[in-house]
Amino acid sequence: MKNFGLDIWANKNFIIEDGKIRLNYKSMPSLLDITQTIRNKDVRGPLLLRFPHLIKKQIRSLYTHFDHAIEQNNYKGSFQAVFPLKVNQFPHVVNAVVEQGKKYNYGLEAGSKAELILAMAKTPQGANITVNGFKDKEMITLGFIAAQSGHTITLTIEGLGELETIIEVAQESSLQIPNIGIRVRLHSAGSGTWAKSGGMDAKFGLTSTEMLEAITLLKEANLLKYFTMIHFHIGSQMVDIAPIKKALREAGNFYAELRMMGATSLENINIGGGLAVEYDQHSHKRSHNYSIEEFSSSVVFALGEIMNAKGVQHPNIFTESGRFIVASHAVLITPVLELFSQDYHEKFLKFKEVNPPLIEELRELYKLLNNKNCIEYLHDALDHIESLHTLFDLGYIDLQDRSNAEILVHNIIKKSLHLTSLNTQELQELQVNLQERYLINASVFQSLPDYWGLKQHFPVMPIHHLQSQPLRAASLWDITCDSDGEIGFDPQKPLFLHDINLEEDDYFLAFFNVGAYQETLGMQHNLFTHPNEYTIKIDDTGYEIINEVESLSVVEILTTLGYAQENILHKLKETLLQSNFRTEQEKSDTLSKLETYLSQNGYLRTTN
Repeated sequence: MKNFGLDIWANKNFIIEDGKIRLNYKSMPSLLDITQTIRNKDVRGPLLLRFPHLIKKQIRSLYTHFDHAIEQNNYKGSFQAVFPLKVNQFPHVVNAVVEQGKKYNYGLEAGSKAELILAMAKTPQGANITVNGFKDKEMITLGFIAAQSGHTITLTIEGLGELETIIEVAQESSLQIPNIGIRVRLHSAGSGTWAKSGGMDAKFGLTSTEMLEAITLLKEANLLKYFTMIHFHIGSQMVDIAPIKKALREAGNFYAELRMMGATSLENINIGGGLAVEYDQHSHKRSHNYSIEEFSSSVVFALGEIMNAKGVQHPNIFTESGRFIVASHAVLITPVLELFSQDYHEKFLKFKEVNPPLIEELRELYKLLNNKNCIEYLHDALDHIESLHTLFDLGYIDLQDRSNAEILVHNIIKKSLHLTSLNTQELQELQVNLQERYLINASVFQSLPDYWGLKQHFPVMPIHHLQSQPLRAASLWDITCDSDGEIGFDPQKPLFLHDINLEEDDYFLAFFNVGAYQETLGMQHNLFTHPNEYTIKIDDTGYEIINEVESLSVVEILTTLGYAQENILHKLKETLLQSNFRTEQEKSDTLSKLETYLSQNGYLRTTN
């Protein structure tokens, strides 16, 4: 995995220079410099760094590629997009999306009452709001209120009952009627982990029979002129382009048929989300098989071809791709607190003036190891260690000899695994057996919940020490009291990290592409909460750290669960003061420590 797969997943957003990973933008600050600047303020624990210029880049890329495809294919409709709030509702994300999307009239999508209120408050006039998901009368009325307030809003119905409620609200009030969309339940299904979003057994959408009934209801209520959009969604993070093309053909024919049935206000096809992001670091395990260029071209060409064949007006194309927009903007920085297998470090070698012959042979093997002889020498080393263990059992070598032998063999294996291009069962087992456990000051459940729930890998790499070759097969342990809080070593997707003496140096890992879903799905397992977050604005001369949001303190965490802060503090102090202290100063110092600990976040505060 050259350079931790940077050329696979980073989209030229990051580069390695002088042994550090840097933002590939304007003044090109290093993640290490940003991290150290923040930590110099006595901040400990994980850090979430936001880079709004990457949101801008993705919005521009989405619109540019679709506009280019429209021009190249002589397509007569326009392209528009909305950001689905469920992907990340955090204020500094939504504000960045709205600000960076103003130029394009980029809108917002809501799937609940709270999200709809947020969309109404944040969406600029003229930009679109789409509303998906199940709705009651109150939520539908909010849609009418949004339209009355001047918003361009489309309520997408998920069932005939919702359409009947829209008709009811329209008849009961004189509020502006919003645009009406209908989600189509396609026969086509998606691909990947979220494929169940499409297909005939999908959770949402109307069948063809229900679609015909919906048209009848709209005509009878004299609301057919408000029917402006059909919508479909076949899955998030779609890995394969083929099902997308199939779904487009099916949805395109739905659109054409409905237009020919008299739905003349129908001018939009919303193709939902699902535009994939590359999470993998290994070329043989890429997350998807298409590019944004192919995706946009395929959508425009397929819809244009169907409409031309049917003699129907080209629809405007809407997308709701949220992961594509915000995944890359957030980076999680985690300090490494401890390595659990450093007993085989070279610094512990203590050779004698005269060593047993097999130990001298191991020294020579280690010295001469290269990519041509590594497998042969590895087998020699494994054979030698068996002999040396036997010699120790028989009393012919002492404990220091045994220690030296184990360290040498361990390092010969480690170096051989890195040098060889082979991937045999034997080598995979050796990698697993020799892996190092790196304890990171973070919670997988809080910051990387998709790894815990779905085994979704995220690009991970050190932010420094990149001038030296990482040789340790690595698994990552988080600080929760849960054995599931581990990112285990996978021989099919191996992660190698550096041998670091943490008593002498810090070691920071960065997880990339964590800006979509991870924050909204993160859970407070063991009461570890959202980490400190910072927005980094980069210009030609440097960078500015803004929008600091501190992680909740221990007492604030307990308060969010319903515990009374005053009762907790009173009980702790009362119990403490009843105990015996050697001096009044010790009592005062202990109380002060207690108050300090309660005011800090729950992550560990070691030097690292």
